[in-house]
Amino acid sequence: MWIFGWKGPSGFSASSTAEEVTQGIDGSALTAIVTGASSGIGVETTRVLALRGVHVVMAVRNADAGQNVKESILKEIPSAKIDVMELDLSSMASVRKFASQYQSSNLPLNLLINNAGVMASPFMLSQDKIELQFATNHLGHFLLTDLLLETMKRTARESDIEGRIVNVSSEGHRIAYSEGIRFDKINDESGYYSWYAYGQSKLANILHAKELARHLKEEGVEITANSLHPGAIISTNLMRHHGLINTVGQMLGKYFLKNIPQGAATTCYVALNPQVKGVSGEYFLDSNIGNPSAKAKDADLAKKLWDFSCTLTNPK
Repeated sequence: MWIFGWKGPSGFSASSTAEEVTQGIDGSALTAIVTGASSGIGVETTRVLALRGVHVVMAVRNADAGQNVKESILKEIPSAKIDVMELDLSSMASVRKFASQYQSSNLPLNLLINNAGVMASPFMLSQDKIELQFATNHLGHFLLTDLLLETMKRTARESDIEGRIVNVSSEGHRIAYSEGIRFDKINDESGYYSWYAYGQSKLANILHAKELARHLKEEGVEITANSLHPGAIISTNLMRHHGLINTVGQMLGKYFLKNIPQGAATTCYVALNPQVKGVSGEYFLDSNIGNPSAKAKDADLAKKLWDFSCTLTNPK
């Protein structure tokens, strides 16, 4: 981790902000979807992309909250191009409805930023009867990406601009179940541990990007897929299930954790910075290429997860 302002090979560090890593970049030819855009680093990602001229579609669970964020950004950046669309990633029906509505809009799609997530929630099942963290953090984004991929391919082809898919993962991927992904026990409540389940879903984000990058390269498509760790950021809504940890973190966090502009930096760097052109299947942290866990680099595990996810999202 490039802590205390130590710069990595990119010239950026953990203290770099989203504005700094996108300084001077013109994104006015680009259209992006940002999931989870109404809170935490999703808001800052939306704001900075809009600041750089990107047309941003905020994909949010709560449309009213999204509208409030949009209005707030427009006050600061009157020229911002922002739309709000409803999306609940824990529901495959909602994901399919969103994708259908997006395709009907005839908007292009250059950037897909899979940012939304839940963290270490108590055991719950999604509407589709799948453990909530795996369903929301991985499976919803897997399906969304799959449904929008043809739109991204067409946009890349017609615009001759590289498309980028960005999965917001976490260093928490290192703290997953011992087998990495519990394919046979995905809904096993008896063996459920909230932090391991979170780690499992974040490991899945990296493996998804890795396998997707392989598919895209094989097809010769000008679209990259990468994952990243935004940094430890206490002032977000992710910790809503852990009141005591959240309270202590708010008191101590200013001394050793990232603020929101720093937390959104790596997402914006991977989405917009020209240094990342042509780079695919990598894991970034602090706006530099990082080194994920051995399981996150396991090509067989990535392929198995891909097949498993296809089965869950397209049941016979």
